[in-house]
Amino acid sequence: MNNRKLLMMVEVAIFAAIGIILDKLTFSLWPQGGSISLVMVPIIIIAFRWGTIAGLVTGLLIGTMNAMFGGFILTPLQGFIDYFFAFTVVGLAGLMRPLVMNTKSKAEIGLYITIGTIVGGLLRYVAHATAGYVFFSEYAGDQNVLIYTIVYNGSYMVPAIILTAAIVSLLFAKAPKLLKPYQR
Repeated sequence: MNNRKLLMMVEVAIFAAIGIILDKLTFSLWPQGGSISLVMVPIIIIAFRWGTIAGLVTGLLIGTMNAMFGGFILTPLQGFIDYFFAFTVVGLAGLMRPLVMNTKSKAEIGLYITIGTIVGGLLRYVAHATAGYVFFSEYAGDQNVLIYTIVYNGSYMVPAIILTAAIVSLLFAKAPKLLKPYQR
């Protein structure tokens, strides 16, 4: 195994651990679940630093650890959607990495990072909303279940996406070398 691949695996593991810590430092909104946290930041950083596959793996590790350390799982399918799938898809932000790496403009880099973060965050939002619609409809009461789950999940996911996009864009703007893994 070459040093570059080993470095990537070590960074994925470290950033997954950081993600779990950041997920525990949350601003909880609802007693039924859902909170604003910075859990997506390490996934996005790895996705832009190493690429989509590394981002997906980081998200999968974070989702797995979230499920293991206190996840609320009603059924295997709900657990898969809310934890494994929802956090994994955040790594798809890395699809914007080639655009980031092929531009010199700081404004364009910030734009592509923001777009990637929004895409990854919205995919996570869709996963949580889908699980909410299918598995948590009893909480809607007499309301339309689809509207309820969109509003409920949006109340914490939209601020989390905005916060993550702002932090990651600022981080890469202030330390652009973070985009490039160590090379000899």
